[in-house]
Amino acid sequence: MNKDVNTARESENCEAETFFGIPKCEDLDTLEASSVFIGAPCATVYGSMGAFCQNGPNALRASMVEEISLVDRYNFEIDGPIFPEGCRTAVDYGDLEWDENNFEHNRRTIRNAVSKSIEKGAVPIVVGGDDSIPIPMLDALSDSGKQFTVLQIDAHIDWRDSYMGERYGLSSSMRRASEMSHINQIIQVGMRGLGSGHESDLNEAKDWGAQIFPAHRIHREGIDQVLDCIRSDAHVVICVDVDGIDPSIVPAVIARSPGGLTYFQVIDLIQGVSQKSKIVAIDFTEFFPERDIDGLGALTVSRLIAAVMGVIARQ
Repeated sequence: MNKDVNTARESENCEAETFFGIPKCEDLDTLEASSVFIGAPCATVYGSMGAFCQNGPNALRASMVEEISLVDRYNFEIDGPIFPEGCRTAVDYGDLEWDENNFEHNRRTIRNAVSKSIEKGAVPIVVGGDDSIPIPMLDALSDSGKQFTVLQIDAHIDWRDSYMGERYGLSSSMRRASEMSHINQIIQVGMRGLGSGHESDLNEAKDWGAQIFPAHRIHREGIDQVLDCIRSDAHVVICVDVDGIDPSIVPAVIARSPGGLTYFQVIDLIQGVSQKSKIVAIDFTEFFPERDIDGLGALTVSRLIAAVMGVIARQ
């Protein structure tokens, strides 16, 4: 075993300073990168649940400590190293400050970080944290004056108008997106089982024009039908609630449901979007490390994030 791998494994149990050993960014005003990992432990939580995914970003950083020495190795998912020669690398901005009792502050903080990242030419990779995080991320895109397509990967459609008296929680992210004038297309992939609200929520999503591809349809007919819905000139925001992935490889979620997307279906969707149009922002939410099994979920999600950094670096 070489010295680099030994060193990485000796540090496995240490708190990771950055994801995959990428450079740390202390100030977004000086940002120069292809993408930026932004930890968002909390946005707008429900009182009965609290900030249940607050440890997600650091758990995903820690899961890649052992792999730091491999950052320049060939990655078969993206046909080359994560950051090929001549491409800008990603950076890690650390975790945003948050307050479990001040949701407006949390949303504003996330919005500002996303807006600044895009202003500096970097794609924000916002890592949560619960699935209310897409709302301020999507809101930040209004500053550009452009129109956007949202591609959501999730077990649920998230079209509740409100839940437990809260309009900005994790059950309402796509409903709030539909109300934003700069969002002109919503494509939802991976829905299955129970827990997506009422039939009326589904009907209202369809009436708005949301294109919904349940997980069983993806397994039967593939992902090309999804990519065919995306225009070649689209600016695409990808919202990945990791419970959209099958719990056999991502058990670290609050609501496990069988039949989710596979690792390669998610990779192929993200790569397909990048090859056809442009990814402008992406989030990974609902990773709940305390529910993980033998680090399997952390391994899967962290490898997805690493591959996404490589995909974005090639845009």
